[in-house]
Formats: sequence, C-alpha cells, structure tokens
Amino acid sequence: MKKAEITYGLTIGIHVIIGILIYFNESLAKLYFFGAVCVFGFRIIVSKPNDKTYEILKTAAYFVGAEVLLRTTKGAISYEAGKYVVILLMTIGMFYKGISGKAYPYILYILMMVPSIFVASTTLSFDANFRTNIAFVLSGPVCLGIAALFLYNKAITRQKLDNVILMIGLPIITHTTYILFYNPTVKAVLSGTESNRSASGGWGANQVSCILGLGMLIFAIRFFKNSPNLNLKLLNAFLFSVISYRALVTFSRGGVLTAILSIAAFLAIYFAFTTSKKRNEIIIGGLLFGFITFGVWTYSSMQTDGLLDLRYENRDHLGREKEDVTTGRLTLFLEEMEGFIHNPFFGIGSSRAKDERVEIEGQGTTSHNEMSRTLAEHGFFGIIMILVLIFKPIWFRSLNKKNVYFYAFLGFWFATINHSSMRIAAPAFVYALALLNVVNEKSFIYRQQPRLQTSEPQLQQ
Repeated sequence: MKKAEITYGLTIGIHVIIGILIYFNESLAKLYFFGAVCVFGFRIIVSKPNDKTYEILKTAAYFVGAEVLLRTTKGAISYEAGKYVVILLMTIGMFYKGISGKAYPYILYILMMVPSIFVASTTLSFDANFRTNIAFVLSGPVCLGIAALFLYNKAITRQKLDNVILMIGLPIITHTTYILFYNPTVKAVLSGTESNRSASGGWGANQVSCILGLGMLIFAIRFFKNSPNLNLKLLNAFLFSVISYRALVTFSRGGVLTAILSIAAFLAIYFAFTTSKKRNEIIIGGLLFGFITFGVWTYSSMQTDGLLDLRYENRDHLGREKEDVTTGRLTLFLEEMEGFIHNPFFGIGSSRAKDERVEIEGQGTTSHNEMSRTLAEHGFFGIIMILVLIFKPIWFRSLNKKNVYFYAFLGFWFATINHSSMRIAAPAFVYALALLNVVNEKSFIYRQQPRLQTSEPQLQQ
C-alpha cells in the first residue's frame, strides 16, 4: 500500500475517532473547534507567500464542512461562526493576495445589500432585535460576496483543488460518525414521513441533509476521480454509502436531491472532457456506482419500514398523498413575492419577511428560498444581485473551461438556496469555488537572464 493511501486512511480514521469522542463528551466539540482554529491558523501564518491562498482555502473548507456539527454540539463560539470564519479568512486572503480587477460585480453585489438595512431600520417591529435579525439574514449573502470577491480567477492546480474539496469532506465524516452513535437504530425514532430531527443527530434535518448531501457529492467525486486503485475505490464507495444512508433517513429530501443533481452535473462534464480510456473507466465505475446507490436506497427503505419510499412519493405514513409537495415552502415563496410586488424598488427591508410572520402568525418561519427573499427584502437591488450571481460565473466559464466541477458547484449552490436558503456557509463557499481558475501543474523551468546582468540561468516557477 502506498504512503498516500495510508495517510488518507489514517486521516479518515482520525476523523471517525473525533466523532466518537464528541458523541461521548460534547464539551470536546469546543476543544475541536479551537484546536482546528489554532492548527489551521498556524499553518496560514508560517506558509510561504505563494501558498497563502491554498492554506486559507483549506482552512475555510474545513470549517464549512464542520459548521453543522459544531452547531449541533454547540462547539463554536456562535451560531453563525462558520460564516464568520469564512468571511474572516477571505478578508485575510485579500490582504495577502488582493483581488482580481474583473471581480468588481461582486463589490456591486455587496453594496446592493446596504439599502435594505436602512429600510429595515424603519420597517422592523419594535420587539425585533435589529442587529441579530440583520446579521442572521445577511451573513450568508455577505459570506458569498466576500468569498467570490477573493476567489474570482485565483489560480489553483487540479490536485490542490481536490485537496480543498476533501477538506470539506473530512469533518462531514466526523459528523456522520456522531449521528450514527446518536441514533444507531432509525426505526426507534420514526413515527411518520416528516423530516426527522432525532435521525439527524438532534439538529434540524434540513441543515443536516444539506451538509450530508455535500458529503455525498464529495465522495462520489473521489470515487470516480481520485480512486486510482481498488482499495481507494472501495473506501470511497463505503464513505459515500454511509453518508448517503444517513442523509436519506433524515427524511429531508432537499439535500439528497441536490446531491443527485450535482453528481449528475459533475459526471456529465467529466465524461465529456476526458480521454476515451477514462470514459471506459467512468462507464464501468458508473455501473458499480449505480449498484451501490440502489443498495443504499434498498437498505434505507428496509430500515424505515418503507416510510422512506412514501416520503419521496409525497405521501404520509398511511399512504395518503399530501396536498403540498413543497411542505409549506410554496406558501412562503408566494408571500415573499407579494412583498416584492408591493415594494418593488427598495423592498421591505432585511429580515422583514420573517418579522411579518411573527406579527401575523406569532412565529417567525425563516425563508427557504433565497431568490424570493432577496427580491422581497431588496426590491430592484435584489434583481441586480441575482443577475450578478447567475451571469458572472457563466461569463467566467465561457473564458475558462478547465474547472470540471464548475456546474456541479453552481448546481449545488442554486439547488440549495432554493430549498434551504443560506442557513449554512456551504452554498456560499461552494459557489465561490466555481470561480477558481484551474491550471495545470507547473514544472520548474530555466530561463536565461540578459547578459548585462549575469550569464547564469535563473530558476523560476
């Protein structure tokens, strides 16, 4: 077995152990958080100038993958710590490496959020906490804007990008391990076909499904692209299977369906832009992958006594078809679009959509759709924000087609914000990863200096 395989297996083993330890003593989650801050912070500080962006990317990726676990176990310093860490890291990156001159649309995107804050100062109810409400609603969009601003057109090699993606996946392994110990027997906590908090490790099924869905995408990628031998293929297939199983039994469909969409987008591009030999491998791997996926679904269905099948058929536990396939999301969407229609220019103000529900219904159901929320709360400025988010990466892709993950990442972002808004940092960060300039590995070359300076060759990278 090669050293790289041993290291990979050992790293996965360590993250499984961390998950077990946190389950038995949740106070260790704080040690995990601060330990990660210290280790990654030290690596950023001591890294060479040319490696700063890479180290910052790996650090941000790790905290994106760990965010929901840290919320579940109260390991972070605040609920929104994941987004704040990403914002801080991207800001540090700008200080060291600057930003691309062509990233200015994302400056415009960030500035378009400002008017809604002033509007909110006049529209939010008296009982609403202005600072926390604004921070909760805008932390996700700001995280996306800052990350996109820093990462736009930043050069990175394929291997380094694969390592960054893996850094997201490692804490998801820890999270999955924690959930397995928290709820080893799914049948014991099932009573219907609704999203299940207990089967999700004691946290919101929507957020857990989202992050596990991202884990499904990551280890599907590693199965097809980063498994040069049978041992690694089996290991990555196993990780994909376990994460998929726990994602399915959350009974929150959004994360799973997003993963399926993203994996399909990745495979389509990967197949189209690779060699004939590699295509044959993808086809064979695809057949095996299909068999594994079928096995995971069958096992999950058996563990839930068929309730999982009913959930995806939009039926209740008695087999009756539910009236609303969106589980209330359509109602929220229509309410927010009504807010946009009545306030088309300045919008109703940041966080006002949730605040209105508190006044009318007595509870503040948060938006599940970032598009409708943006339009409602930002008005005409929201239209500009959405146009930037959609068309700027497409324009970038027309000039740079080397990022094989582009459509998978953009698809993950778009699907996630339309069923879960921007509750977690993952869609913001993954969107920004689509804007990276993927380059080939560079070898050292010798170039002759002008004779007036020296006759000796200089080594350049």
